[in-house]
This record gives sequence, C-alpha cells and structure tokens, in this order.
Amino acid sequence: MSDFPDSLLDGYRSFRDYRYEPERARYRALAEHGQTPEVMVIACCDSRSAPETIFHAAPGEIFVVRNVANLVPPYEPEGPHQSTSAALEFAVQSLKVRHIVVLGHGRCGGIRAALHPEAEPLSPGDFIGKWMTLLGPAAREVAADTGGGRTEAERQTALERASIRHSVANLRSFPCVSILEDRGRLHLHGAWFDIADGELWTMDPATGDFSPAK
Repeated sequence: MSDFPDSLLDGYRSFRDYRYEPERARYRALAEHGQTPEVMVIACCDSRSAPETIFHAAPGEIFVVRNVANLVPPYEPEGPHQSTSAALEFAVQSLKVRHIVVLGHGRCGGIRAALHPEAEPLSPGDFIGKWMTLLGPAAREVAADTGGGRTEAERQTALERASIRHSVANLRSFPCVSILEDRGRLHLHGAWFDIADGELWTMDPATGDFSPAK
C-alpha cells in the first residue's frame, strides 16, 4: 500500500478535473513550445505565501524561485549560495523575463531567526542561521532599534521589508541584471504580503517605502 499523502492525491484529482481539463490546450502548448513568462518572482518557501496563489497566476505566467526568507545573495560566482543565482541566471538570460519581483511576507520564520541569532539552532548544521547571515548588518540594526517603544512585531515587519530592499540591491550586483535594467529591458520590484489580511504592499522604487496595492 502506498503511503503517498491522501491529501495530495485528492488535490491532484481536483486539479485534473477542474484545472487541467479546462486548460488542456494551454498545458499542451506549454509542453510543446516551452515557457515564456514575463515575470520572475523570488519568494519565501513559507506554505502560506505561494506567489501563484497571491497573483492568481495561470500556468506559464510566472517563473518562481523560493527559499527561506526570499533572499537574493550578492553576485559571487565562486560563492557558496548558488541555487537562487542559478535560477536568476536562467530567468534573465534564457527566459528573458522583463520583471523581477522580490516577494516577502508577514510572520516570516527566517526573519524571526535573523532577529534572534542567540536562539538554539534547529539542528547541529544550523542551516537557517548560516543562510540568514546574508542579512547581516540589517538584522543587527533592526534588532537593536527599540527606540520609540517599537514592539517585537514592528521590528519583525521592519526587517521583513528591509530584507526585500536588501535583495533588490543584491539583484543589481549581477551584471546581467544591472545592464538590462539600465537599458530599460528589465524592471525590479519589491512587494510584501500580509498573510492575516491578504493584503499586498508594493515598494516605491525611489524611496523604498511600502504602501498597499490598489
């Protein structure tokens, strides 16, 4: 007897009946001709903030890479963090996307870990802790900012949004990104999703401030 989760099999059957069948032609075209998404989304792997759900995207519309806390490492060809960089390279150089969105979200566990590096690691490898060092000074600055009665939740939100700005800045360290952006052929965006309210906040590219999407 298979121990494959029943909930996933039920979901698959629903997908076949109510999603695949009405869009059979679209799926076959995507299989035959390949994908041509105009948008890449770099998002967190949190199960509550799936980009395809938030943006109600059809198959083939967005190219998604997900990691803990939606971080983009700086351009380091010989560096240790290559998974997101590889996806970025493929999206920009092969798929030729026109937009890259860094999508953060509220109540992010990775961001919480960055705010509390003194906490006991989940395992001896401390993979989350090592990954979150990419935020470095930004995390320490926000963690130390207790002025004005700022609460723990407010510091959490502040770092979630600072990390989005940080990742957008790191995107520009990649030559293939900065060159195309300068030519007007690639556009970078930041966004933050409030899980509790289902509200999307977008980042002003000039100021880095976030405001609710209309």
